[in-house]
Amino acid sequence: MKNTDQRLTKKDLWHIYRSQFFIRSCLNFERMQNIGFTHAMSPIIEKYYDTPEEKQEAIDRHMQMFLTQPMVASIPIGVSAAMEERLVVDKDIEPESIDSTKTALMGPLAALGDSLINGTARPILAGIACSLALSGSVLGPLLFLIGMSIITLGVRYLGVFKGYEKGVQLVADLQKSGLIGKITELASVAAYIVIGGFVVSNVAFNLNIVYTAGDATINIQETLNSLLPALLPVLLTFGVYKVLSKRKVSAILLMFIIMLFAIGCTYLGIM
Repeated sequence: MKNTDQRLTKKDLWHIYRSQFFIRSCLNFERMQNIGFTHAMSPIIEKYYDTPEEKQEAIDRHMQMFLTQPMVASIPIGVSAAMEERLVVDKDIEPESIDSTKTALMGPLAALGDSLINGTARPILAGIACSLALSGSVLGPLLFLIGMSIITLGVRYLGVFKGYEKGVQLVADLQKSGLIGKITELASVAAYIVIGGFVVSNVAFNLNIVYTAGDATINIQETLNSLLPALLPVLLTFGVYKVLSKRKVSAILLMFIIMLFAIGCTYLGIM
């Protein structure tokens, strides 16, 4: 080994920060993001290990199966960096504990990242951006680009630097407080609310059926709206979800089916 008395520097952490952007490089079905994770750890491997045998051992340690939401993957990368440093400098942990910690973080962080980033922040920004773009404002795409860039860069920065700073204590604090579970639950509720709002505003399904009985004229769509507004868009969305989740139907095929259904109903005057 080399540099066994040196801690990781800010320069080393910035190198790790840049490297972890490639977490999904060489994504594979056997061990998922393991190659990208190992690439993110390469600055540490080069810093602390000298011989090919030592480097190979460290590479094998990080080439185990790894999969989580790409942005929050920076947290286990930062924690693993701190543990690699302790393994070499302090010599107070076992190599196996690094992989165990990564495995323990994968699931909770995947749920957290998917709920907060993919399920909440991204749809909200996209909805606002689309509304601005439809009104002819160039701020729409700029808002989405800048907003998601801030979130992406910020989460990755905090993951690497705070993950390294707190180390395994971060894992203990998160598990003890139950923060991940609470945030995930709240984010899931927020995501459902956002998706429900998008269904009402973006899914159009209106009937063009008018029933006449004597002097009375009943508009079916107006009657449905008075009972439960946006009922048909919600039912259509729910039906599409059930078909995609329960049956082996591709999204492309389902899009063509819906398109043909809409054309047929329009031709018959139903819609």
